[in-house]
Amino acid sequence: MGISIWGIFFSTIIVLNIFLAVVLIFLERRDASATWAWLMVLFFIPVVGFIIYLLLGRQLRRRHLFRWEGKKKIGIEKLVDYQLEALDEHRLEFREKDSEAFKDLIYMNLKNNQAVLTQDNAVKIFNDGREKFDSLIEDLKTAKDHIHIQYYILRMDDLGKEIYEVLLTKAKNGVKVRVLYDDMGSRKTKKHHFKELIALGGEVESFFPSIMPLINPRLNYRNHRKIVVIDGRIGYIGGFNVGDEYLGKDRKFGYWRDTHLRLEGSSLHPLQTRFILDWNQASSHHSIEYDDRYFPAIPQKGNVSLQIVSSGPDEEWEQIKNGYLKLIAMAKKSIYIQTPYFIPDASFLDSLRIACLSGLDVRIMIPNKPDHMFVYWATYSYVGQLLRAGAKAYIYENGFIHTKMIVIDGEASTVGTANIDVRSFKLNFEVNAFIYDHATSKELAGLFEQDMKLSSELTYELYKDRTRLIKMKESFSRLLSPIL
Repeated sequence: MGISIWGIFFSTIIVLNIFLAVVLIFLERRDASATWAWLMVLFFIPVVGFIIYLLLGRQLRRRHLFRWEGKKKIGIEKLVDYQLEALDEHRLEFREKDSEAFKDLIYMNLKNNQAVLTQDNAVKIFNDGREKFDSLIEDLKTAKDHIHIQYYILRMDDLGKEIYEVLLTKAKNGVKVRVLYDDMGSRKTKKHHFKELIALGGEVESFFPSIMPLINPRLNYRNHRKIVVIDGRIGYIGGFNVGDEYLGKDRKFGYWRDTHLRLEGSSLHPLQTRFILDWNQASSHHSIEYDDRYFPAIPQKGNVSLQIVSSGPDEEWEQIKNGYLKLIAMAKKSIYIQTPYFIPDASFLDSLRIACLSGLDVRIMIPNKPDHMFVYWATYSYVGQLLRAGAKAYIYENGFIHTKMIVIDGEASTVGTANIDVRSFKLNFEVNAFIYDHATSKELAGLFEQDMKLSSELTYELYKDRTRLIKMKESFSRLLSPIL
């Protein structure tokens, strides 16, 4: 009897595997590499692979995921239409000549992402966690109307509690506080941790919450964005999450090197819009309606031109990846890349290989230690492939580098949440600032060059001498790279 039951069980699994294979090939229309990777998982580990597919493999329905009627009242759509028409007719006024050179990229982001160009921003760069969070806390203390906070990881450890105490104080003073965190990224954070804030009128939501512990049908689609908006006037965007490890307190990683931006200017309107869209998707009973308080008139704060570009599995196009590719294609001298994960698809790898073979100075900086083992060895493999084409690679030795940054020619740059991997390009919800400003981009390039002094160079000769064990790790990890 036992053999019969197990026989039926395994037969059922085989039938389901075949059914899923048919779905993968004929209905979901994934790219070929991802399809083969999932087929390998399904057929080589049939029972476990079936469960993994149910949790990680299913594609997300795109329709009506982010909706907000108030978006029409902000005027962004009309401004996007005006800027597109003005670019078509060569009459868009650029306040700084730096940005005019990148009008093709600006047009693409406008056309495909409604990423309005703002040209009156002040940008401050942070590359140290303590400095970033000290600045954030001081800005939170100045809030008079509202605080909107969104992080992929929000831990209630020492740093989380430090921020939480400020939020409690502001809520007591009548400031509207909203906190949004990703349910899987912040697995140990629960709503009951915010009960005092909620009692004071604050609101807290989690993105794509689990049905029950460890069971989440949308496990593979996470909100990786990090956004803070204070009174609609001050914003933060970048790579730092909230947790003690981002202050360098984790012994495994040591010093945490990341990059974050503090923004003032008209870019706060699209950044605020992004937060509200995410919030309203996550909240079924505390939706944000349009109010002028969230979009105040903002006097000119600086002269930095930038676009806030978001992407995710709800979009037809891979917006941020396309922006990365366009930046690389526009480079004339140099391309600097910092990323913790370098698992590019064929188009991205080819674009960098072409840049190398064209004589451009291509430099890539990655960590010296893994936070995800398979991802690390796949990264090492892809970097090694570019070394042969003439790229320079640097292994950051002063801790863990988590920065997501590209700078070309010291003239244009992008900083945000999107890594260079399939997960960021296709699966996660991400947001980046694309910056068209010489001074800001030159500062970011300078930080890269400072980090080079804290790094060891991985030459092609060193890479060729790697051990057989490392080669095996790379080969296996590359097979899984389409689904990492």
